[in-house]
Amino acid sequence: MAEVKSLCAALLLAGTLGGCATSGGNPADPLEPLNRVVFSFNDAADKAVIKPVARAYRAVLPGIVRTGVSNFFSNLEDIWISVNDVLQGKFQDGIDDFGRVLFNSTFGIAGIFDFASELGFQKHNEDFGQTLGSWGVGSGAYLVLPILGASTIRDGFGLLVDIQADLVFQIDGVPVHTSLYGTRAIANRANLLDASSVIEQAALDKYAFVRDAWLQRRRNLVHDGDPPREREEPDDEPTK
Repeated sequence: MAEVKSLCAALLLAGTLGGCATSGGNPADPLEPLNRVVFSFNDAADKAVIKPVARAYRAVLPGIVRTGVSNFFSNLEDIWISVNDVLQGKFQDGIDDFGRVLFNSTFGIAGIFDFASELGFQKHNEDFGQTLGSWGVGSGAYLVLPILGASTIRDGFGLLVDIQADLVFQIDGVPVHTSLYGTRAIANRANLLDASSVIEQAALDKYAFVRDAWLQRRRNLVHDGDPPREREEPDDEPTK
């Protein structure tokens, strides 16, 4: 069971819902040579700095504290998630996510405790890139961003809007919001430490694995788990 959980977490880190990605070219990745260079830089930075700090974070802080930190940032994210729900026409989801913010910010003590989940308020995962996708905007080429990682042209633009809407970004004082950004990033990375080890062992071509898996998961998110069938070349001659 532990191995299964680790594999599932690894696939989440890579950005997929399941299955293994294949190495080789991908038509969605015309910028592959450049992307591989950025990916290598990100991977080196992760191994040299981010992963060691995340390990120290997990070693020093007890689990209940780490959970509280993750819950706090998740509560802030729910505000923008609820806005994207509404922009996508998912009004009930928007009400649920706003309800999460309301209950977790009060009874959950600024979001440290996930009180809303116990009340049955389901958490969703929406951002402006998904909103653009729901409006029919194509993803464009796959793009690896420095430090931020996997994206596409559409989602890179969406990320700019997400950053502007991020409450942490709105806090006055560069040292404060930089510290909060760093804490959130390290908390997120600490939650995926075991998963990254599984990816290292499972992927012959780590870049292709992460790319194909991320694109698959992203497509599922945009289409709420029910993406349209991808076009395939017919094997038979068309009937007359």
